[in-house]
Amino acid sequence: MKKNIFIFLVFFSIIIGAVAQIPTGYYDNADGKTGATLKTALYNIIKGHTSVSYDHLWTDFQYTDKKPNGKVWDMYSNCDYTFVTNQCGSYNSECDCYNREHSFPKSWFNDASPMYSDIFHIFATDGYVNNMRGNYPFGEVNSPTKTSGNGSKLGPCAYTGYSGTVFEPVDDYKGDLARATLYMVTRYENLVAGWQGNDPNANAILNGTTYPAFESWHINMLIEWHEADPVSTKEIDRNNYIYSHVQYNRNPYIDHPEYVRMVWDPGTAITAAADNHRQQITITNKARDISILNNSDETELSVRITAISGSILTTKTIQGKENSIHLDSSIPDGVYIISVSGASITIHKKIILH
Repeated sequence: MKKNIFIFLVFFSIIIGAVAQIPTGYYDNADGKTGATLKTALYNIIKGHTSVSYDHLWTDFQYTDKKPNGKVWDMYSNCDYTFVTNQCGSYNSECDCYNREHSFPKSWFNDASPMYSDIFHIFATDGYVNNMRGNYPFGEVNSPTKTSGNGSKLGPCAYTGYSGTVFEPVDDYKGDLARATLYMVTRYENLVAGWQGNDPNANAILNGTTYPAFESWHINMLIEWHEADPVSTKEIDRNNYIYSHVQYNRNPYIDHPEYVRMVWDPGTAITAAADNHRQQITITNKARDISILNNSDETELSVRITAISGSILTTKTIQGKENSIHLDSSIPDGVYIISVSGASITIHKKIILH
């Protein structure tokens, strides 16, 4: 049976004035650990960050949540926002203005600091859609009662294990938001066990423990989202900037995507790591040039570029160890999925063309 192994490769882009890679030794104390022990090790690594003011996030967003065209990178809508000029204020409909979204709702931790201004879970989003989401948990929706312009949905949860109201972001950003959620229960491991009773919606996803912290349905879904929507250049750049200029800590699940299963599903993670060691394929992209390095046992690979909508844009068969693919301007700027498949492996990676 063909194995679908999602390999998440962190490659670093240089930001002016910022450290462009994980500091040497940053995660040394996490080496060799799994499960609750690894989660606690990560907590000890990333705790004690510099807390910034909530108002300062407006300025930070101009660096952390900026599209390549300079506009606001809003994961909840397709609105075209200019920083500062379109900052909320009041709103009556979608695309009126953008504000500060606590992707891990602030009522779940009683609006307390430093969680209230921790930028790792706070994003610039459309004010109206932010309000539509409210403090409902993330989930999957088949019969939405409300839908935003980019396809984000509010409605009853269709994911097995919960049937209450949830908010489902578009597929393109599910991984981003899953990793932000995982960061919160790791960074605040010393507090998370007390959050379950703060709000009924917090109770829907949290189980009152330090580990695993989540109800089983929710962590299962977050792992699926994390693997289906791999770490992007957008997240890497954001992580680097926050470390170098804002909070001076990092999101370990962006730096080391393999930590997610190593913490919450260590048996599978160990098996996958062994498979990855035997079958390694590295995919990197810069602007419109994609490089594929094949260190696996596969002699022939099929490459497919897919739009977020699911439409296939191009396919190609490659052979040998090193291959390059150039995507011309007939494919618009945006986010796409590249899939590289062989006889016994399929790898998916999110790429950004600009």
